[in-house]
Amino acid sequence: MTTPVDYVHCVLTVLFTVVAAHALRQGVRPAGHRDRSDHLLHFAMAAVMAAMPWGFGRSLAGPTWTVLFTAAAVWFPLAALNGRTTGTAARIAARLPSAAGMAAMAWMLRTPHGRAASSHEAPTAVVSAVLTAFLLVCAVRSLTLTMPSLRCATDPAHRTAATDPYGHFRDGAMALGTAVMLLLPH
Repeated sequence: MTTPVDYVHCVLTVLFTVVAAHALRQGVRPAGHRDRSDHLLHFAMAAVMAAMPWGFGRSLAGPTWTVLFTAAAVWFPLAALNGRTTGTAARIAARLPSAAGMAAMAWMLRTPHGRAASSHEAPTAVVSAVLTAFLLVCAVRSLTLTMPSLRCATDPAHRTAATDPYGHFRDGAMALGTAVMLLLPH
């Protein structure tokens, strides 16, 4: 029997598969080392997320994948430190949504089915709630950056969004899908 949760899982699988394909395409294109690493990490996350709703994620749970996604969560803000002193805070802030997504991925793989044992329910609920809220804010921001009525000609984020609308849609969709996955059993 098909349940509403199964339909949501189907939508998430399609979403993450499309995001994985886009990230892989961007990752194999000629670009800087950091850009390639970023896209390939997003590809790995999206591919694992596409499998998670159907129980394949249980076989992925374990220390190896948790360490990989934890390292990826640290990679994103650290890669913003490139020796330049001007704009460092802005560069780090721009990479926080990706870091939060990777942290959420590590969190979901760390706990069985995205949930914790009863003795750790309160801290798990708080961490999941904070990650979910932050990812929802990131999703709304990323998905609305390219909307013409919201653009300000002097805002550099909106000018950048206009040059890479697919990237912002990919980032927003990934943040939204990850937030939903944090809330659903998988």
